[in-house]
Amino acid sequence: MVSARALVRFAAVTAAVLSLSGCAPAVLPTTATPSATMTSSPTPSPTPDPIAGMSLRQKVAQLFMVGTHVGSADATALAAVRDDGVGGVFLHGPAPESIDAVAQLVGRFTQADSSKLPLWVATDQEGGQVQVLHGSGFDAIPSALEQGRLSPADLRRNAAQWGAQLKRAGVTMNLAPVADIVPAGSAGSNPPIGALEREYGGDEQSVAAGAGAFAEGMRTAGIIPTLKHFPGLGHVTTNTDFASGVTDDVVSASSPDVDVYRTLLGEGPAVVMMSTAIYAKIDKSAPAAFSPAVVSVLRDDVGFGGVVMTDDLSAATQVSAWSPAQRAILAIEAGVDLVLISSTPSIYPEMRDAVLQRATDDPAFAHKVDAAARRIAQAKAG
Repeated sequence: MVSARALVRFAAVTAAVLSLSGCAPAVLPTTATPSATMTSSPTPSPTPDPIAGMSLRQKVAQLFMVGTHVGSADATALAAVRDDGVGGVFLHGPAPESIDAVAQLVGRFTQADSSKLPLWVATDQEGGQVQVLHGSGFDAIPSALEQGRLSPADLRRNAAQWGAQLKRAGVTMNLAPVADIVPAGSAGSNPPIGALEREYGGDEQSVAAGAGAFAEGMRTAGIIPTLKHFPGLGHVTTNTDFASGVTDDVVSASSPDVDVYRTLLGEGPAVVMMSTAIYAKIDKSAPAAFSPAVVSVLRDDVGFGGVVMTDDLSAATQVSAWSPAQRAILAIEAGVDLVLISSTPSIYPEMRDAVLQRATDDPAFAHKVDAAARRIAQAKAG
């Protein structure tokens, strides 16, 4: 029980405290830990669609790379850049023009470009017998077979120098290196690659080392490399440029010829060029560039989500059985993104109109056009 004296003492203390409270701060400091304030993380902004706002015609145009000779601007190619905003131009030759002369030609195209996306400017600068630009300022590049004898470090350094020369000329993409495996002792019977010393070696390891070093050197110089010719052109005995029905009966989805792409595509960004040969062990019904099954090996088995382009679809005898319109539609239907029309750019309007009409009539095909244009736009954005 509390005593009366204790109650009196408590009352006195309380009165004293209350009498002092008028002099005290309104809020007394405290050492209590403040309670945590719960805040939600900001919702990430959706990634802008790089093809938003583009018309169907503009998206279709991005799916084409049109050729011009280095010596003069092709009228069809220039109109395609100016009026449609095509995805790219390809410089073909061979040409003795200097770096400055090539840069002036490229300038005509870039100044005329009507697209909101950058214009790709490509050429074939492999080395050896396949080197378009060889005028003043451009080194004479050895063949891939000779390059393959260099150490990877030396080849990277040299390729970076060759790439820097392309950059000064206004080129942004090199349709190289060749990633085809030509088995030892068979080069002479392989007209498109081995007979021209375009291969880096006869096995997966040597090709991966050489092509990988070349591609890395190009990337160092700011040039997009292109790995070709998927899924491999090192076993055929005729050339798709000059013969029809060219068929490979060696390469399968699990061949070293395919595995080398897994290695190379893991090393850095690149475009992949499809062969126009037929691959009997994958799809014997159509050239690779027209085959959903072969493209699926690259997309699904290898896991490549970047830009896939065709080899030239304008003059190759291998594709001459199809009309230009059919060639373009079949390639895009198969899952290819970029159609190369290097030798005969005059067929571009027919190809463009066919793709545009098909995309207008067929929503599923229009979806493929969108997907291809989006991959190209994303690649151009870096």
